[in-house]
Amino acid sequence: MPDTKTTQGHRKVLTGRVVGNKMNKTIVVRVERTIRHPLLKKYLRRHKKFYAHDEKNECNVGDVVRVTECRPLSRLKRWRLTEIVDRAK
Repeated sequence: MPDTKTTQGHRKVLTGRVVGNKMNKTIVVRVERTIRHPLLKKYLRRHKKFYAHDEKNECNVGDVVRVTECRPLSRLKRWRLTEIVDRAK
C-alpha cells in the first residue's frame, strides 16, 4: 500500500505595499492589480487591502512585501509575511 502522507496544496502568494503597521504584529498590505475594461478596453487599477501577520514587527509603511496565505490567525488575518522585497526610503 502506498504512503498516505498528505501534501500541502499550493498557497497563494501576493506582493503589495504596506499601508499600515500601527497594530502589534500586524501589517496592512495594499495589493494592486490591473484589469481591462470590457467595453472601453482601457486598463484600470484595482486594489484590495489584506491584513498580514508580522511576527517581528519589522515592516514599516511604504515597504514592498510578499505575503503568503495561511490559516485564520484572527478575525481578519489570513496572510503571513514571507519576505520584505524592498524597504521604504
